[in-house]
Amino acid sequence: MGIITRALAAALALLASTWPLPATGYSQARDAARWVDAPDYVTLFAPVNRHTEYRAAISTAALDTILAGVEQDAAAVRTPGSWQPRDESPSDAFGTAGPYNEWQLRRLYGSRQVRVARGARMDRGRVTESWTLVSPYPATDLRSLHPGTLLLVLQIAP
Repeated sequence: MGIITRALAAALALLASTWPLPATGYSQARDAARWVDAPDYVTLFAPVNRHTEYRAAISTAALDTILAGVEQDAAAVRTPGSWQPRDESPSDAFGTAGPYNEWQLRRLYGSRQVRVARGARMDRGRVTESWTLVSPYPATDLRSLHPGTLLLVLQIAP
């Protein structure tokens, strides 16, 4: 295993059993997250010409629970402001590059802000992923909000 710690290896094994995406780069220290692959969110929020670089998953776990797991994740890059939840407008949380209907998303959230945490993850000393965690998150039809957490991952090319 080389530089991968036993804790990270255990997290990868756990993740492989709970999230059908490739385990490499998707470790999560807490099994409370129970991520479920959600490719429809990539189609909705990622730039059309970048779909292959993104992954998405959802969890019924609260954002704070997810962040507690990230705190234990040795691969999480800790820079000032990273992994800190903050309130943002829907446009700031989801960006404007995806083909979603921005007005419908704004109407869904109304005056409510979106809780968002962002951070990077690394593998073998190199940043390989950028994570965006969003809660509450919209249904893919943008008609209702779910109380869990949406994870959008941008995989960074070597």
